[in-house]
Amino acid sequence: MRLYDSAISGNCYKVRLMLAHLGIPCERVPVDVGSRRDRLRTLGDKNPILRIPILELDDGRCLAESNAILWHLAEGTDYLPADSMERNRVLQWLFFEQNNHEPNIAVARYWIQVLGKEKEYADHLVLKREGGHGALSVMERCLKEHPFFVADRYSIDLIGLERRPIARAPLLQWPHQRLFEIVMDLDDLITKSCGPLPLVFGRNRTKLEPERLSAVS
Repeated sequence: MRLYDSAISGNCYKVRLMLAHLGIPCERVPVDVGSRRDRLRTLGDKNPILRIPILELDDGRCLAESNAILWHLAEGTDYLPADSMERNRVLQWLFFEQNNHEPNIAVARYWIQVLGKEKEYADHLVLKREGGHGALSVMERCLKEHPFFVADRYSIDLIGLERRPIARAPLLQWPHQRLFEIVMDLDDLITKSCGPLPLVFGRNRTKLEPERLSAVS
């Protein structure tokens, strides 16, 4: 199995994290997200959109889009519910991630941390932060009532949403999202096998005791 990947991409990190959770070995092929110069040559026969991540299976078939890859990998495991309505709710949150969460939080992270152009994008970032706050507030309302988004357990919807908060919007504004701090600590235990975390905004967290880690495993 081969993953066309970038260490600075949050979408690629989600796939590496899923592979690590499942203990699936995978060859990583680095792709420069800042340049599209060789994309057609290297990715043209694998994804017509020329976007990563792309998972190439052992039989040569390829699958793109991070959430589609998460779904494929999670099928038949505890990371995807068996109940049809719970599966539909997982999809609901994955669509929310792509429509409300990723366009604001991930794009702002890319502009600031990868391109280093916070001043140039200052006007646009006002709207991105506003949208990011709105997305996090939706998640907060859910987590006030439930420990997880779907079926009260850790599943791929949480992996899909596991991005870092938007710039200068600390988690403490949404206290129930402290859950993400716990999950990030759990995931840190396997970063050696899935690679480094993407660049993040001011990650300020306390290491957790093993019993608290096991509570969300």
